[in-house]
Amino acid sequence: MRTEGCAEASYAPVGSPLGLRSDITRIRGEGVELRPAHRGVRSPGSPGVWAALVACLVGVSFPSTVLADPAAFVPTATTPDPPLPAPPAPPLTFRPSWDLDGTYLWLGPIGTASFTDSQWDSTFGGDAAIVRVREHEPVGAIGGTFGASKWTVRSGGKLWLDALVGTEVLGHMVGVSAGPLVELSEVAHPRLGGSIGLWAFVGVTPFFRVGTTSISGTFAEIGVHIALPVIRR
Repeated sequence: MRTEGCAEASYAPVGSPLGLRSDITRIRGEGVELRPAHRGVRSPGSPGVWAALVACLVGVSFPSTVLADPAAFVPTATTPDPPLPAPPAPPLTFRPSWDLDGTYLWLGPIGTASFTDSQWDSTFGGDAAIVRVREHEPVGAIGGTFGASKWTVRSGGKLWLDALVGTEVLGHMVGVSAGPLVELSEVAHPRLGGSIGLWAFVGVTPFFRVGTTSISGTFAEIGVHIALPVIRR
């Protein structure tokens, strides 16, 4: 028997507890270099592998809907709530055209033909009247009027302030007026007087008036007042 083979078979390195050879983990082959065996997962060293891992982590961290809609990252302006609608206005109610009750301010021109000192003369001026109208009451109209007129032939003119009252007769307002007046003259001081008259409202206001002053004496006149309703309440 050859002793070399046995000696070689019985040989065991000191560091092997099982009596195995220390190069048992090496792979021997014909013409193949011996390399140490790798245990566990080999650490990837390629840049492409790292890029794939980063892309996978990003896909898991962000929902697909956010990635698909870039506008989700843009802040949107907050739209304020629209103002509440205003409450509806109450319906307008108009007074019937046949209802003439109310308080009126009448303004308009006035013209008269006067007989005084045994001769005729005429005056032109204006008049303002404030009248309260109640058609279906016994006293259908009550108020006051202030006017001024100037003689066309004689010098001077007249100012008057009359109270008036009326009632409805045959569908028209008819009444009386009375009050003081002042006669003005370029050759004499103002003189006081008074007058009383009758009037009727038929769209315009015709009237008849008689009076007296210390300058002209007694006078009588007939005229018309074009009453224009400026204010009605």
